[in-house]
Amino acid sequence: MSTWRLIRSFPLAVQVLLVNQLGVNTGFYLLIPYLSGYLGHDLGMSAALVGVVLGVRNLSQQGLFLLGGTASDRLGARGVIIAGCALRTVGFGLFALGTSLPVLLFASVLSGLAGALFNPAVRAYLAEEAGDRRAEAFSLFNVFANTGALLGPLLGSALVVVGFATSAVVAAVLFALLTIAQLAVLPPRAIPRRSTTVLADWRGVLSDRRFLVFTLALTGMFALQNQLYLVLPMEAARLTGSSGTVAAVFLVSTVASLALQVRITRWFQHRCSRGNAIAIGMVLMGQAFVATALGAALVAPADSASGAAEMLLRLSPVLLAALVLTGGLMLAQPFVNELIPAFGLGSLSGTYFGVFYLASGVTAAAGNAAIGWLSDAAGGAWPWAPSALCALIGLVSGIAVFALERNGLVGPATSGSAEPTGSAGRPKPSGDPSCRTTPTS
Repeated sequence: MSTWRLIRSFPLAVQVLLVNQLGVNTGFYLLIPYLSGYLGHDLGMSAALVGVVLGVRNLSQQGLFLLGGTASDRLGARGVIIAGCALRTVGFGLFALGTSLPVLLFASVLSGLAGALFNPAVRAYLAEEAGDRRAEAFSLFNVFANTGALLGPLLGSALVVVGFATSAVVAAVLFALLTIAQLAVLPPRAIPRRSTTVLADWRGVLSDRRFLVFTLALTGMFALQNQLYLVLPMEAARLTGSSGTVAAVFLVSTVASLALQVRITRWFQHRCSRGNAIAIGMVLMGQAFVATALGAALVAPADSASGAAEMLLRLSPVLLAALVLTGGLMLAQPFVNELIPAFGLGSLSGTYFGVFYLASGVTAAAGNAAIGWLSDAAGGAWPWAPSALCALIGLVSGIAVFALERNGLVGPATSGSAEPTGSAGRPKPSGDPSCRTTPTS
């Protein structure tokens, strides 16, 4: 089945959510990557103030995922998604209109809160609408998200020449159009009345030991995914002597995602248990950094940019690492998103996603801090050390997920015998406990 036919096979709500994610990532990436330059260069802010503005946006989003997930469960995912897009319209509009620090901080809070609202909500809505086809739906979700992440910077680089305010206006208009489209097309769903309090819901999720252990085992995924923005760009610049080669890393990652995501998910979903597929993906993500560790150990850093052929040769360990890292992420992530709402009742899927992505934000920040510290400490003596740590993280995380799978701790307690119970129920088990290399009928 082609990707287009696969998209058409899903309900309208799923198709709307996919297009929505394309627009969300396009609007986000056409603006945010250029925000620091605008604040520092155009407005003349100090590095400390630039860090405060960017930090407030990130904290507002990462720190409030649980709030967004709970709002999705209690108020309905559709309304929360629409509210999130509307808030980001206002936030990005303020970036275009305001130049004072209070206005910029308020814009950062609004745009961050918007992400905290619609990120868990859109995943909870998608999981419900996709039913027992969650893995395929989240695979397509990644394709649309990565397409937006590719289009956004391209559009942003053209608009920023005109002026940052123009970029902000275009991004705000895009989110306004998404808000209107969701109001018009996204199907409303009945919201079940909750008999428990918010605190009781939180206690229920935070006392779900199976879910917490699963989340802990997958901290490696969060930490390693972010190395597309830290270790790999750092190694690309070090090995080639040019920061411009960093673009090739993102190009390889994005093209691989667009070309292979659906194929990888469909190949593994009938050949592996979910836990084993995730574990293999984690090991791949870690072992991707063996290439950059070897490159750092064997290839001397370039003092200046080289010729095209030499630069490509020097860059090859980083490009290989980007390809394998992306492959592991493509394998693991759709199945992770498929399993998250299956740990608890369907009515709490937003809260489960909120807790999971709150943990992802904390872990990503901690992982970046640790790897960055090691990079500084290792210096030129052990340039391979950060990559070696990443390889170890992936291996340990993969082994942890393998162990959970072996002990029946991946997914809901009845995952081995559960039957599909409808769109809000647990995912239908598929595949064998171990991976096979021959197709199943």
